[in-house]
Amino acid sequence: MVSSSDSSDDAAPAQSVTEEEAPAEEAAADEAVEEDVVEDEAPAEEAEEEAPAKDVPAEFTSALTSAETYSDLMNMSKQAIFDQLTSEFDQFSEEAAQYAIDNIDADWNENALKSAETYSDTLHMSKQGIFDQLTSEYGGQFTEDEAQYAIDNVDADWKENALESAKVYQEEMAMSPDAIHDQLTSEYGGQFTQEEADYAIENL
Repeated sequence: MVSSSDSSDDAAPAQSVTEEEAPAEEAAADEAVEEDVVEDEAPAEEAEEEAPAKDVPAEFTSALTSAETYSDLMNMSKQAIFDQLTSEFDQFSEEAAQYAIDNIDADWNENALKSAETYSDTLHMSKQGIFDQLTSEYGGQFTEDEAQYAIDNVDADWKENALESAKVYQEEMAMSPDAIHDQLTSEYGGQFTQEEADYAIENL
């Protein structure tokens, strides 16, 4: 009889341990479910963040594509691109043009520099002439800072540019040396320095 009572007492603690383990297992299961829910929610949140990009009107994306072409191939300034996009030729709305300007990946300093190189290499313009052309509202429409960056970094021989300009005045316009010198240094003409103009006349 004593032996029967002892075995009954030994069985009770085992049942208690099982009951204590149950909540721990349930908690672990709940945590696993919560993790699955969080993982499932993440893609949905990412999709919501990406959604606005799909809402951009086609006109806006077309304006951006055109702006990139004007910047990459023609090295135009920010203002010049905006004016071109909204012109009678392109006919984009101002909102679409502004979207393009705000989202284009362009280095305006480099665009100004490349434009300056073109003016120097093909038109043989002076330093001041190029600066004025870059900042003109009828020309490049670059900011003064962008134009100054271009002038500071362009690889140009201003004396040789003066000489090439002098040759044009002499060969195509049959101008005298004195007239050529005056034209080269005029604020309405070449805008070369006296030294650059002297070099040109001496080497004609």
